[in-house]
Amino acid sequence: MKKYLGIVFASASLFLMSFAPDYSIEQVLVALKNGNASELAKYFDNRVDISLPNKSDNFSRNQAEMILIDFFSSNVVKDFTVKLKWENNGSQFCIGLLQTRNGNFRTKLYMKQKGGQQLVQEIAFQLEE
Repeated sequence: MKKYLGIVFASASLFLMSFAPDYSIEQVLVALKNGNASELAKYFDNRVDISLPNKSDNFSRNQAEMILIDFFSSNVVKDFTVKLKWENNGSQFCIGLLQTRNGNFRTKLYMKQKGGQQLVQEIAFQLEE
């Protein structure tokens, strides 16, 4: 009986886990390439480190979304090119070039495994000269 309950419990756990969102860095990169701050914010952890040329701090998910909406409205995205992407111990990293109407930004992105999903912990934009 215990063996049967164990199998039922394991099956139910796997079934429920299949409904958890499976965020990946690819989805985040699509939102970044489109300059879509609201879509990007769906992948943020509760708090996110945002680094911009004129502002850098740790923000709540909602604050970070508003800051990036403002950033993308001032710097309309033309393209995003991945330069380097890798994984390490359940974390995902990306370095790329965000091309905007106002210039190019070296972009760093860090996602960490939390609660069974990848969430953005840090995103940084550095203006290239």
